[in-house]
Amino acid sequence: MSNSPLVSYTRISPNRGNTINKVWKPERTRAIDTITIHCVVGQCSVETLGNVFAPTSRQASSNYGVGYDGKIGMYVEEKDRSWCTSSAANDNRAITIEVASDTKHPYAVNDKAYAAMLDLVTDICRRNGIKKLVWSTDKNKRMNHLDGCNMTVHRDYANKSCPGDYLYNRHGEIAAEVNKRLGATVDTPTKEDKPTPSVTSSVKAGDTVKILSGATYYNGKAIPGWVKNKKWIAREVSGDRAVIDKSEDGKNAICSPINTKYLSVVSAASTPSQSAWTPQVGDYVSFTGKVHYASSNSDREVSCKGGKAKITQIYTKGKHPYHLVNMGGGCTVYGWVDRSTFTKA
Repeated sequence: MSNSPLVSYTRISPNRGNTINKVWKPERTRAIDTITIHCVVGQCSVETLGNVFAPTSRQASSNYGVGYDGKIGMYVEEKDRSWCTSSAANDNRAITIEVASDTKHPYAVNDKAYAAMLDLVTDICRRNGIKKLVWSTDKNKRMNHLDGCNMTVHRDYANKSCPGDYLYNRHGEIAAEVNKRLGATVDTPTKEDKPTPSVTSSVKAGDTVKILSGATYYNGKAIPGWVKNKKWIAREVSGDRAVIDKSEDGKNAICSPINTKYLSVVSAASTPSQSAWTPQVGDYVSFTGKVHYASSNSDREVSCKGGKAKITQIYTKGKHPYHLVNMGGGCTVYGWVDRSTFTKA
């Protein structure tokens, strides 16, 4: 098993391998068939990342790292298992790559690092016989490698935002570019699977829309339509219809013609609704949801009861932007929630 010839810096970390029957061995226990891309949460160099993984107290490593300048470092040889994804099962089959990124949401990666990452992933696939990368936005398919899926992310296995929304939302693009370089066959959607263009040019809060082929749901509450990073959040979802509450930034969701191919306005908002109210810190609300989250970007739901609550924090860039605390009346919410779970009290 070889390592990438693209590497310009090597510092092997002690944080690697498996302990089986009390015997430690550095080698992975499975053949390489998966790619897992992480964000560093820092625009650092490959040397700095090597320093991070050097202490045994760190208890973390990756096979490769991509610096802000596009240089590539190696910290765990490909034949060995890195400690990178909070999952031994994943790390034993995956090549893990840390990419220098911004320290704040969406943890953006610069052009040099992104280009080098594409080169590295292509090289890894060629040398390890991975003929095609398959990405899925379905977590279950990723974690269980269904339908050929061979790209996983750290957030699948731990309460983390890694690899950050910047890279997460580009995994399909990454797979397409690498497959193009590999000469892999690209699946062409059938005619009936292609979205039907919409005649509308904008969607605003309160509109009732039809969700066209190609759009997907987020926890049954949102219409991502991840086109040009616009996220549609629905107040009500029924079948293929939804009532738009707001866009991810809390403002009316103005579309471009590209975005609207996923949504078609059935009826425009004609009367003011609760969506016209902009929640503020200190507002009292009627919480109707059944779950809250420990952090604004957590995926782990915690059961709670509805009732009167108060908004104590707002983080508009989080998956769950509003922090509520109960104000009695049987309400037990004390965490981060979605906008669709409360109304003005």
